[in-house]
Amino acid sequence: MLLNEVLAALDPKPGEMIVDGTFGAGGYTKAILEAGASVVGIDRDPDAIAAGRAMEQASDGRLTLVRAPFSDLDEHAQNADGVVLDIGVSSMQLDQAERGFSFRNDGPLDMRMAQEGLSAADVVNRFKAGDLARIFGFLGEERHAGRIGRMIEKRRAVRPFERTRDLAEAIADHVGRNPKDKIHPATRVFQALRIFVNDELGELAAALFAAERALKPGGRLVVVTFHSLEDRIVKRFITDRSGKAAGSRHMPEAQEKAPTFRKLGGAVAPTETEIEANPRARSAKLRAAVRTQAPSRAADLSIFGLPKLPEIRQSGER
Repeated sequence: MLLNEVLAALDPKPGEMIVDGTFGAGGYTKAILEAGASVVGIDRDPDAIAAGRAMEQASDGRLTLVRAPFSDLDEHAQNADGVVLDIGVSSMQLDQAERGFSFRNDGPLDMRMAQEGLSAADVVNRFKAGDLARIFGFLGEERHAGRIGRMIEKRRAVRPFERTRDLAEAIADHVGRNPKDKIHPATRVFQALRIFVNDELGELAAALFAAERALKPGGRLVVVTFHSLEDRIVKRFITDRSGKAAGSRHMPEAQEKAPTFRKLGGAVAPTETEIEANPRARSAKLRAAVRTQAPSRAADLSIFGLPKLPEIRQSGER
C-alpha cells in the first residue's frame, strides 16, 4: 500500500539500513533492496518469515529476517536510517481462510498473527457479554456492541462459535442488514476481535517508542495505517515527539525536553488510481517524521489516551 509514497518518505540509499517492521509479503522490503539499501525485516507471523527466506537468500546478505513482534524492533536493529511500519492485517493473511481473519471464506475462528496465544474463538466463547461489548464498541466502533455481546453469550451456551462464517451469520441474523450499508453487519466485530487478539494498538504504541530508540539522527519513521484508531496513535506520537514536552508548570525550565522528531508534512492518502486497483487501500494514511539528535524519551502510554480493555489471560477465563 502507498508504495511510491513510502519510498519517497523513506528515501532509501545504497549503504543505508532500513527496518521493515511489518515484513508481510515483502513488498516494501523488495523495493528498498532494489534502491540499494539493506533491510532488517521483522514479522511475528511464522508463515511470513518462512515465505521470505528465498528473498533473504537472494539478497547477498542485505536482508536479515527476524521473527518477532515489531514492538521489539530496537532489540534487532540500532542506528537505523529508516523504519517503516504497515499496520494491520496483511492481504496474505486475509486471503488464507485457515487463518480465520475473514468470513469471506469459511475458516476456523482464529485471527492470531503469531499463531500462538488466545484465539478469537477463545475470546468469543469465554469473555463476558459486557467485556465483548467494550471490545466491539471501542475497537470496532460497532453501534450494536451490547446487543451482539449478549447474543454471543446466549448462543455459545448452546453451541460454541468455532468458524468464521458461523459467527458472521449469527451477527447478521441478530442485527439485520441495512440495504444502505455497504459493509456486512459482522465486519466491525471481526475487525475488533482481530485488533484485540493481537493487541494491535498496544503493539503499535510500543513500536513507535522502539523506533525512536532505534533510529539514528536524520533517520526517517514512516507509518501506514488503515484505521482511525491506529492513525490517531501515530498522529499523537508524532505531535508529542515533534513538540517540546512540557513538564510541571512550577518547574518548566528544568523539565522541558527537546523534540525527538521533526514532522514531515501531514497525512498522505492513496491516489484514486491505487484505490481503483486495490480497494483495500481506500482507508490508508501515511505519516512520517525525521529523528532529531535529542535523546529518546521514556515510553509514556498516557499520550495516546487508550481505554482500559479486558485483559487477556493465558487461561482465557473471564
